Amino acid sequence: MSLLRAELALMSGAILWGLGWIPLQMFANRGLLGMPLILACYGLLSLVSLPLILRQRRAWWSQRFNLLAIGACGGWATAGLVSALSEGDVMRAMLLFYLAPVWALLGGWLLLGERLDATRIGAVLLAMLGIALTLGVSRESFQALHSSDALALSAGMAFALNNIATRSAERVPLTSKALVAFLGSAAFGALFCLIQGRGLPPMSVQTWGLVALFGAFWLVSMAAAQYGFSHVEASRGAVLALVELIAAVLSSAAFGEREIGLREWLGGALVLAAAFIAARPPRPTPPSVCEANR
Repeated sequence: MSLLRAELALMSGAILWGLGWIPLQMFANRGLLGMPLILACYGLLSLVSLPLILRQRRAWWSQRFNLLAIGACGGWATAGLVSALSEGDVMRAMLLFYLAPVWALLGGWLLLGERLDATRIGAVLLAMLGIALTLGVSRESFQALHSSDALALSAGMAFALNNIATRSAERVPLTSKALVAFLGSAAFGALFCLIQGRGLPPMSVQTWGLVALFGAFWLVSMAAAQYGFSHVEASRGAVLALVELIAAVLSSAAFGEREIGLREWLGGALVLAAAFIAARPPRPTPPSVCEANR
């Protein structure tokens, strides 16, 4: 029952991520986008997050490097993807980022000793096919990587590593897990703004209030997702998180931003099928001969 609750929490958080484009578009219309938006939103969240994380330092100190990995990988997953979407082709960026389940499958096997069975591999391959159909693959998708493509690819790798680090940090409180990625995102946002010579645009009190609401929205989604990643194997969690893509496509169609054809419906169905396969509880390991004779 607790595993089912974790999977539902993870999928709920991913659905909220998929709806995140709506406030992002609203902020873009106000002249706030890319790294300045990351700096404003996550910088604001960091002011609240840092005291809470420090308050729990006795609980996470023994796994401080795990917490640091969550902050760095989770922060780069957000900052790298936003930067890639701002600078490069959106479809190529999304395709490269959504290779994350492949990295999670390999990382969970190599770093956490998770089983690499046929069902798990099949779910990842099915998810990859669904993503390719949903986002659309063309000849341009296989061109040489550019700098923005490298950002998206590295963001997907960071997302997978974040899931693995979250799974391994069993003694780190959920609050610290959920909040430390905000510090990482704010740090990367500030670094990119410094490198690019960009600052925050003039913002009214109303805009700051909307940024705060967006931060609260992101906090809820991150808490739900981190709870799920803490209790679900990394490779399964990465596939379950792909419902974010379905939520994004369906919501964009509902708002008239995108038309959905047969290819998109088929791709979405394959992604959902992969998520259901990944959500199936693992088969119990059969007892050894010695254990059976006890």
